[in-house]
Amino acid sequence: MIASLRGTVLVSTPTHLIVEVGGVGYQVFTTPETARLAGNSSECFLFTSMIVREDAMILFGFIEAEEQMLFDLLRSVTGVGPKSALAILANLGADQIRLAVSAEDDAAFKAVSGIGPKTAKLITVTLAGKLTPGLTPIAKKSAQGLQLGNLIEALIGLGWPERAAAEAVRESLGQLGATATQNELLRFALSRLGAGKSTSGPDA
Repeated sequence: MIASLRGTVLVSTPTHLIVEVGGVGYQVFTTPETARLAGNSSECFLFTSMIVREDAMILFGFIEAEEQMLFDLLRSVTGVGPKSALAILANLGADQIRLAVSAEDDAAFKAVSGIGPKTAKLITVTLAGKLTPGLTPIAKKSAQGLQLGNLIEALIGLGWPERAAAEAVRESLGQLGATATQNELLRFALSRLGAGKSTSGPDA
């Protein structure tokens, strides 16, 4: 099992890299963002998942261990193969996947090409409880992931249900963007929750 690679990027395309390690070139399938980041450096390090088939051994590479863990979790869902799992990561990213699962938002997954309604629902059901708000089950976490997780936990602490809190934070991120401060995201999330307080607030 090849768990990681460190080497020189010989070829970089939106779908894969060729990384030379000790004179051997490995083809590694990646998201476009990973290919862009790795292709901009003379040497790269990738966490890898190896898929073994009767006619091939295929490598999928990730700069963050978090993405690799999510890739493997997505592949555990019935109907989600490695190419679909990679497409989900490419379209949503780790933070949006966590928020979508927490909010039971299968629409986020249906928006990914090749993911149908049944599979999208299975993703939210299968991954429920495996991804706590803002955290994946690994030690390495992104700064933004921690920020979003802290916001969700703060809203839960104020009495809002986890699903409502996660949905409000997801909307905040979508409206304000990744450059918004934690205070800005919190204020927007509270305004969204406050708008429905009469019917779905913490005391409802």
